[in-house]
Amino acid sequence: MTVGPPAAPVAPPVPGPRGTGPWPVVAAALTGVWAVLVTVVGQLGGWAVDQAVLVAGLDRAVPAWPVVALATVLLVGTPTLALALLPRSPAVRATGRAWFAGTVALGALTLLRTLPPVHEEAYLATLAVTAALLVLVLGRLSRRRAAAAPPVVPPAPRAAAGPGGTAADATPGADEAAAGGRGFGRVTLLAIAAGLASLLPWAWVGALGGALETLLAVLAAAAVGALAGALLDPAFWARFAVGEPPRPARLVLVGGLVAGVTLVLLAAGTGQSGAQLPALFLLPPLGFALGALAAAARRSGVPAGRAPVRWLVGLALLGPLAFTDPEEITVLLATSRDVPLWVAVASALGFAVAVLLALGYGVLLARPRAGAPRRGVAGLTAAALLAAVAVVYLVPGQPGLYGDRLLVVLREQADLTGIPVGAPGRAGRDARAAEVYRRLVATADRTQRDLRGELTRLRLHPTPYYLVNAIETDGGPEVRAWLSGRPEVARVLVSQRLRPLPAAAPPARGTAAPPTRPAWNVALIGADRVWSELGVTGAGVVVGSSDSGVDVRHPALATGFRGGDDSWYDPWEHTRTPHDRGGHGTHTVGSAVGRDGIGVAPGARWVGCVNLDRNLGSPAHYLDCLQFMLAPFPPGGDPFTDGRPQRAPDVLTNSWGCPPIEGCDPGALRPATAALAAAGILVVAAAGNTGPYCGSVADPPAPYPDVLTVGAVDRDRQLTRFSSRGPAAGGVAKPDLVAPGAGVLSAYPGGGYATLDGTSMATPQVAGVVALMWSANPALVGDLARTRRILLDTAGPAGVSRVGDRCGGEPDLVGAGLVDAYAAVRAAKQAAPSA
Repeated sequence: MTVGPPAAPVAPPVPGPRGTGPWPVVAAALTGVWAVLVTVVGQLGGWAVDQAVLVAGLDRAVPAWPVVALATVLLVGTPTLALALLPRSPAVRATGRAWFAGTVALGALTLLRTLPPVHEEAYLATLAVTAALLVLVLGRLSRRRAAAAPPVVPPAPRAAAGPGGTAADATPGADEAAAGGRGFGRVTLLAIAAGLASLLPWAWVGALGGALETLLAVLAAAAVGALAGALLDPAFWARFAVGEPPRPARLVLVGGLVAGVTLVLLAAGTGQSGAQLPALFLLPPLGFALGALAAAARRSGVPAGRAPVRWLVGLALLGPLAFTDPEEITVLLATSRDVPLWVAVASALGFAVAVLLALGYGVLLARPRAGAPRRGVAGLTAAALLAAVAVVYLVPGQPGLYGDRLLVVLREQADLTGIPVGAPGRAGRDARAAEVYRRLVATADRTQRDLRGELTRLRLHPTPYYLVNAIETDGGPEVRAWLSGRPEVARVLVSQRLRPLPAAAPPARGTAAPPTRPAWNVALIGADRVWSELGVTGAGVVVGSSDSGVDVRHPALATGFRGGDDSWYDPWEHTRTPHDRGGHGTHTVGSAVGRDGIGVAPGARWVGCVNLDRNLGSPAHYLDCLQFMLAPFPPGGDPFTDGRPQRAPDVLTNSWGCPPIEGCDPGALRPATAALAAAGILVVAAAGNTGPYCGSVADPPAPYPDVLTVGAVDRDRQLTRFSSRGPAAGGVAKPDLVAPGAGVLSAYPGGGYATLDGTSMATPQVAGVVALMWSANPALVGDLARTRRILLDTAGPAGVSRVGDRCGGEPDLVGAGLVDAYAAVRAAKQAAPSA
């Protein structure tokens, strides 16, 4: 049988030097364990710091990852460098070199996490470039080392059993060699098949980002795969092919174990904070599969070079890099069946696939008389797995692109000065709201016309807004840079977009029983006395809720829904009937207007809008709901032309904040709350749950001066530890008031009840008190200054249990104090009409 072109020279099997003893091997084993332990602990610790900072609402700890990188390089690099230089065994020195180079690469790649997570495209591009540069450096060092080594003669191909167990394929490298210049060899095809098998769980569970983000993820995965190929090159595997003939089992077991540790180091540096965690499980078992592929390549006599490592590692890393959003791998979503759970599922399945590949390839390729499948069989296997990935992605997966969008904020905002106050009460409020709406829409139409036309021409699907003069649009970094350079644009924010899940989390359900008397929090602020002694329940007032939704079928809320075709808006799913998957919105609306003793103003009515999905939002969706509250519109209506400001609710309860991770900067929603205030609509907002840190009232809209910001106290009138503290930016004293927010019982989807903690629970109670005040004295409707003054003047005492929590003083902890519904309503009834 003829063979292909002459084989390229490869390093022959190198027997270990005699007389070295077991100690170098013991040192290598201990170093490997130490390297894995330090790396895993460092990565988990860095991610935990990021999550703790996120939950606490603090500024991102940028130095955390450089510290992790430096510590890892010092703690792992020192022993691995010694291992590369001191022992006499070539295999041990090769082990040390691979681990030391992997540690240096880990340190360099970890530093890239100083880039903000919101700029995923920039991170992926930098990852690809950095990995490519490391490949060039390692290639140059490898060539220098090869030039200094004595020339070697390649071993002759060895006969191996054919697929049927005979020696029919006496030169099993023939088809590999013949394929050398015209496509993939069979070892490379087997590596591609293994990589595609590793990708299957992610194609089912995950979802792609935007087009540019996906392309950059492919390039980054390819670059890191090339880096793995440079670390685990043929010279590396040759050091473990000891004996004549070489023993493939040693190559797979020992070489695969060393390669697995190297892949741990490489995986730890790949991906933003959170995305690297799945790779720590996925890559190490593949080291044994790579050892089996190396054994097959050596048996063929025509090595496949670095291609198998590049393809297998690159495809395995493509899953977590392309099919997950690192910002969604967060403890904030870990309380339900959300992204963290599905990432764990994909990681577990990927680990199982990697173990099966290691076992299967080890048995198939590394037995003494085993022969690799023919090239045609290997090609068909790879093609079948590619088809399987496509089918899984298109059928049970989440096909499509789900990249983040951009919120383009224009320089010119509407001039709302000089709006006439008009008559007292609702008539004046409606007139102001109509004028505010008219000016906002006119400004947006005039200033957005050219930009909207350009974005439409580029097929970037612009969505205009008027409450803040802004446009949401598709686009990545290149579009953002172009928009930022336009003279009419003030700034461009990232408007986060959640990637879909393979299966929706089950709807929240309340299991607690309804109260038999007014809830403790209702009684603490005196709302029950307002009903019984003053005869006021909030009738005639409408409360607007922007939250996760409302269960309209709940018995405590059903009769309070205002109804009509403009009392519900769902910008996420465009449903027409109020509903609530998460439960948060049902709970807050219940505390404001719920019947059966849970709500402060049970006679008031409510309207709702969904601005949270899976407990996360975006600047655009927050604007969707705030616009709807200023000028409600019917289903399918155009907010610019079909708004009905005369149907606006009177007071808004907002138990949410827009942190930087969702795309907001400090001023993102400032024009929106200013416009609502100008229209006479009172905005009540939660201070946040990022206490006890001073200055933690930070996420819009809580810090804004025209917003009534609410903190939380417990049953003993003591400020809760989680309640955010002031001062807000610019030294503004926040919160304005506090209300009960620990252990609050309220409505929950499914007709039941639940007890929750948070300033989210305190906020709707203050909105309910405003509803009582305006119901008692309709002349106060829309008079935000007098309403605020009455609330602050009648507030009762609230304490701070810890002496060290004083921040800037009492106003930055509890504001004016604990809201007193009874005193506020009495004062409202006695208030004279404004001049």
